[in-house]
Amino acid sequence: MYCRRAPTGGTRSSRRARRSLRPSRRVLLWLLATLLIAWPSAARADEPVWEALRAPGSIVVLRHSYAPGGFDPPDAKLDDCSTQRNLDDNGRAQARRVGEAFRAHGITVGRVLSSPRCRCLDTARLAFGKVEPWEVLQGALRDTELRRRLLIPVKQAIADNRDGAPLVLVTHGSVVSDLTGLDVRMGTFVVLRRGADGAHSVIGQLYVE
Repeated sequence: MYCRRAPTGGTRSSRRARRSLRPSRRVLLWLLATLLIAWPSAARADEPVWEALRAPGSIVVLRHSYAPGGFDPPDAKLDDCSTQRNLDDNGRAQARRVGEAFRAHGITVGRVLSSPRCRCLDTARLAFGKVEPWEVLQGALRDTELRRRLLIPVKQAIADNRDGAPLVLVTHGSVVSDLTGLDVRMGTFVVLRRGADGAHSVIGQLYVE
């Protein structure tokens, strides 16, 4: 026999109290309209960044996707991912969404250069399906002078990217900050444009959930 649990009626005063806590239909309609207005506005706000990527010679600086923790262990080895800080399931899914976003906007990238740290290599492979390790992109968190020297070839690579598909640099937060002056979350990419003098400027940034 099929039985359905009967709703509890309660007293008249308790029913009135519950009704008073429910949002009115007018409030719900207003909230829905606000969301519908905001959604396309947010999409339009992102469009200049995607449009910049369609221009020849653009640069993408991508901080690796979500990897729990703050730093690699002191005994981490470049040739052994098990000793490093790595992407978790959320980070891997986020990296795939980065690639999906590029494809959805019709952006085909050129070379993909990455820090040799496994979380960066994995981000690059999952997002773009290809990667070339480049040691200078791992940065040097605690050595200011070494950080400055490592940026020289990176800036040269940006200056040399005069035309063609976007050059992608997958790296760490400290390198993104040194290149752009921005402190970005994991999974954020910054789009740069090369000027006539070879210097670069920031066009915008996008965070992929």
